[in-house]
Amino acid sequence: MKVLITGATGLLGSHLIKQLQERGEQIRALVLPVENANKLTAQGVEVVRGDITDASTLKSAVQDIDLIFHLAGMMGMHRPLSDYRLVNVAGSENLYKAAQKAGVRRFVHTSSHTVYGLGYGRFMTENDPLRPNLDPYPITKVEGDRLIRRLMLNSDMETVILRPGTFFGPYDRLHFGRMAQKAKDGKVLLVGRGQNALPFCYVTDVVDGFMLGAYHKNAPGNVYNITNDKPLTQQEMYEAIAEAVGGPHPTIHLPYLPIYYGSIVAERIVAPLTHTKPLSSELGALMFGSDNRHSVEKARRELGFEPKVPLRQGIKLAAEWFNAGGMDQPSVTQASQNAPLAGALR
Repeated sequence: MKVLITGATGLLGSHLIKQLQERGEQIRALVLPVENANKLTAQGVEVVRGDITDASTLKSAVQDIDLIFHLAGMMGMHRPLSDYRLVNVAGSENLYKAAQKAGVRRFVHTSSHTVYGLGYGRFMTENDPLRPNLDPYPITKVEGDRLIRRLMLNSDMETVILRPGTFFGPYDRLHFGRMAQKAKDGKVLLVGRGQNALPFCYVTDVVDGFMLGAYHKNAPGNVYNITNDKPLTQQEMYEAIAEAVGGPHPTIHLPYLPIYYGSIVAERIVAPLTHTKPLSSELGALMFGSDNRHSVEKARRELGFEPKVPLRQGIKLAAEWFNAGGMDQPSVTQASQNAPLAGALR
């Protein structure tokens, strides 16, 4: 089949490409004009330049395509809600409609576990309401999720929505790299008692879920959580990372509520007045300080999905990349950070 990937230069995209090439698929990547696509070209991936926020650039990308993995989105950037909305909502709509018009057979859309909101302390299922926290990323991921679910009601294109956990692995500079650096430097500050579950999963398990979403006969018309349903606590995860990178075990705990409310003040009051990036965000405080778990029973039952990489093993694998100087290597998506809007997801 001919497969199009948006966000191909990101962490998930790079691992997904390996799986698709093992199947012998022909892969095309939609890449921003400013992004460095040398690695993709060297892998034999066809590169088409364009931007999901500009519908006029998408025709050549979707032409003769059978399957689309829509991974691209805006996250982890200190940008206004309108920018996030243009990428994560309008951009998704542009791509979906272009795919419909081109006769694409199946469309796999990337949502997020953050659409449920954070801190509920129980296993969230696909039937739970979407109640995003007040942050541009989850707000617009909910809007994009709902948009695709509306569009698929009147579409002949097979559509699958996947809600992955926060995935990590080698080449992950956004999450694991930062956590590992803090652990190595002995600068980990545990939020609260540290016994809260963190919503992390290893990247190849997420790839397995996406492959099932793309090829399984039961997937079209459905929404699935894709994550590891045996999470580590905040304390366990940081201790495992510290051990893997040779750092001291974390011992300093900060009270959760002051961190949480302080991040709200910093983000909503101080940052707009000073035009600076807040040291802590509300989303970050909730992600690391509250208890977050997600059920994969639906994907397990209907698709046969099963997380294969225990999180402690995943930490060791990611640490090998970090210990080899991974954070000192230039980021594949470095150019996209200077792009006006869109960029590769994670």
